[in-house]
Amino acid sequence: MRSEDVLEGDVPPPRAPRTRFTRKRDYAAIGLIVVALVVAVVVVWQKSDLRATASITTDRQYEDPAAPEFFPPSLGEVWRAESPATFEPVVAGPTVVTGRGGEVAGRDPETGDVRWTYRRDLELCTVSTQWRNAVALFRTTENALPESDPRHAGGCSEMTTLDPVSGKRDRQRNSDAELGTRLIGDGVYLTATGERLVTTVRSDLVETMDYGQIPAIVNPDKQPRTGCTYKSAHAASNKIAVIERCPNDAAARLTVYKATGKENESDKPVEVLSSVLGGESAQIVAMNDDLTAVAMPSPNRLVVFGADGAQTATYDLDLGPDDLRADPPGRASPVTRATGAFHWFSGSRTIVVSATELRPLWTIKDTLGPGTVFAGRALLPVKDAIAVVSQADGKEVGRIPVDRANHTGIVTMSSVGPIVLEQRGTTVVALH
Repeated sequence: MRSEDVLEGDVPPPRAPRTRFTRKRDYAAIGLIVVALVVAVVVVWQKSDLRATASITTDRQYEDPAAPEFFPPSLGEVWRAESPATFEPVVAGPTVVTGRGGEVAGRDPETGDVRWTYRRDLELCTVSTQWRNAVALFRTTENALPESDPRHAGGCSEMTTLDPVSGKRDRQRNSDAELGTRLIGDGVYLTATGERLVTTVRSDLVETMDYGQIPAIVNPDKQPRTGCTYKSAHAASNKIAVIERCPNDAAARLTVYKATGKENESDKPVEVLSSVLGGESAQIVAMNDDLTAVAMPSPNRLVVFGADGAQTATYDLDLGPDDLRADPPGRASPVTRATGAFHWFSGSRTIVVSATELRPLWTIKDTLGPGTVFAGRALLPVKDAIAVVSQADGKEVGRIPVDRANHTGIVTMSSVGPIVLEQRGTTVVALH
């Protein structure tokens, strides 16, 4: 048998030698590539949210402080902190939250000691609470509005939720809230007020509804009216109410719309009612499942509207001469929820409105804010004191002296456990 020589036949040519970097320019090219990559990484890092965020969290667990069993005979200041980013004292779970510059701080209610902080390289617009979280809104300078729009220079677009116990960031998103906005919630949805745009989000910060002039709008015909400005807003029962002034209306208009619409249609409001009012200005005081109460001047009255937009009741109001002359702060009337009622601060007095019928129950004159509920009593800020009032009939049962020094403006209040909180201008003060 003939044996086959495996070397017979065509022999493949030898492989070409591997290229080697032997010249200086080869090494120079590699060096340039490495430097470019390093520079790119540094630039991305410097511009990233991570680079611009400093967060100090805690792993300690804190429980809600227990409310007092008996009403205290006196209240004295135990701590204070600067918080220009809050309109009212913010209580999230067992924590008092303050905001200043670009920093949000979670504080011990009884001592004011800082438990955690969250800082951005952006200025805070406002801090509030919803879904038992702290909610911070930061100012940004980028949006899609044309240069002709007064909001083109920027707004309050970065929204962040923070765990109130640990301070850890929960969620973050960008929105189109305006400068000067206030955050108002109904327990399910959170709404940012604005002069030309009102935006609403749910707990995962997904936007559920836009009302007004939307940046980079694709379908302009989805909004019911255009060119309107908003003077007052309120949120309750998964609905948003606004007082708007529109070019084609002879007077102010009340519109109530749902906080959410059809899927993927957050730019198409679903109206519940819309009615032109008989006056130039108005403020929304309260709202429930069926009714909306609006305060109107000349003559001073509280008008209640049903779900169909028809007036169901009108009540005379005894107001100060300057009440209702201007839009409320942040376009949201100072209102707090009490036991079966709403406390509305008109500018010179606190008017308590029934939560069911939305009719006025009682009025305390010469107050400085809507007040709060503490140990079963209504507390109302008055000059140099806190008035202690029976929730049942509005009778004053006592006064606790409070030294507010030179502060003469609005005083908003809250409470947590045994602590009563006052916001005096840019300062939060804790009383015990």
